[in-house]
Amino acid sequence: MKRPNPMLEKLKTILPAIAANAAQAELERKVPDENIALLKSIGMHRVFQPKAYGGLEISLPEFTDCVAALAGACGGTAWAFSLLCTHSHQLAMFPKQLQDEIWGENPDATASSSIAPFSTIEETEGGVLLSGEMGWSSGCDHAEWAIVGMRRKNAEGELVYSFGVLPRSDYEIRDDWFAVGMRSSGSKTLVIKNAFIPNYRIQAAKDMMEGRSAGRDLYPDSKIFHTPYRPYFACGFAAISLGVAERMLVAFKEKQQNRVRAYTGANVGAATPALMRLAESTHQVAAARAFLEKTWEEHAEFGERHQFPTRSELAFWRTNQAYAVKMCIAAVDRLFEAAGATSWFDNSEIQRLFRDSHMTGAHAYTDYDVCAQILGRELMGLEPDPTMV
Repeated sequence: MKRPNPMLEKLKTILPAIAANAAQAELERKVPDENIALLKSIGMHRVFQPKAYGGLEISLPEFTDCVAALAGACGGTAWAFSLLCTHSHQLAMFPKQLQDEIWGENPDATASSSIAPFSTIEETEGGVLLSGEMGWSSGCDHAEWAIVGMRRKNAEGELVYSFGVLPRSDYEIRDDWFAVGMRSSGSKTLVIKNAFIPNYRIQAAKDMMEGRSAGRDLYPDSKIFHTPYRPYFACGFAAISLGVAERMLVAFKEKQQNRVRAYTGANVGAATPALMRLAESTHQVAAARAFLEKTWEEHAEFGERHQFPTRSELAFWRTNQAYAVKMCIAAVDRLFEAAGATSWFDNSEIQRLFRDSHMTGAHAYTDYDVCAQILGRELMGLEPDPTMV
């Protein structure tokens, strides 16, 4: 039985307006201000915020259902906004001092991110000075804070992958987001020059994965914070792929119903090849949804029990989602191949869905070539390859 989802019902009321903004969003190369205002008006930015600051702490399956529905209206909006939401889950693992700093002053505050550790740091008293050109920061135009990746030496001199949190005043945004897919995500570059990040705004990624983060004991009754951060951070990518594929099924049917062959006048929608393609893609997308829902429900159940997954369970969670993305892309491609030449026009929703679908498989977390190796090693009892995150 599916969980009740009041947030999804609220979201459905604003999806037509967000869908109507999709073309303009691509021209602006960022999420339109109106979309952000609409989503905040229903409180969706609070889904993973601690209740102590007015948040909702909804379950992961409820959230991913919302993200999939949002992606059907505008993939780029779903990409950026889902990350603004999941970052709140990550911030809840930082010390209370940081959480008070972010949400005590502004309960509606959100954070974008650029977590690949391409920064350089200099140790200084009480923290680090960080510099770097940190790319792919989706939704950064609408965030008051940023989470950035770094490698910092521990007491043994080992480099430890970590995250630092900076306020908007500590970086500039370079408007360089010119992409084929997810054009409206606004995934621009953060330019940071010698920004001081105090120690209370820094956490090791491994601590967040293994239940040793500074915020570990802040919310003993929570059902979502006693869990590794990464499955929550990454869940949106697969949910978006699913939502785009589900919308493609509808868009293809709508187009085929009125489509005739230019030279013969034959009704293409009733042609056997179109029917077969639609049937197979429908089955494939349904299978992807069932697989993802089972995986997301496992995430939620572990969090509710305050139980951390084993290495094997984490490997399956990670790779299950990437395989579902692969299925969704295949389903979209099958339909796009038969959607006709007019589907390539810039004003066609179908070509936007095709582009956005492929972008969902381009993230490091959803790269199935990487995921297949991760799971294969785990199945054979081999140690994880440290070059694959």
